[in-house]
Amino acid sequence: MSNPVNAPIGDISAADVPEFVRGALEALKRAAAEARRIAIETDTGIVVVLSGKTVFISAQQLREGQV
Repeated sequence: MSNPVNAPIGDISAADVPEFVRGALEALKRAAAEARRIAIETDTGIVVVLSGKTVFISAQQLREGQV
């Protein structure tokens, strides 16, 4: 099964895959939340991919909930 880079994947919770694969999505979400928390705490930004573009988000933007 191939998936082009940045192609939408759909709801993995309903997929016929091993449990650890379904758990990976939740782990990634927790890691993203932790990265945001640390960025705010240390007044640094983070780099993410939004709509296929690499974007820098400042700690201020994170604090204000802009992204």
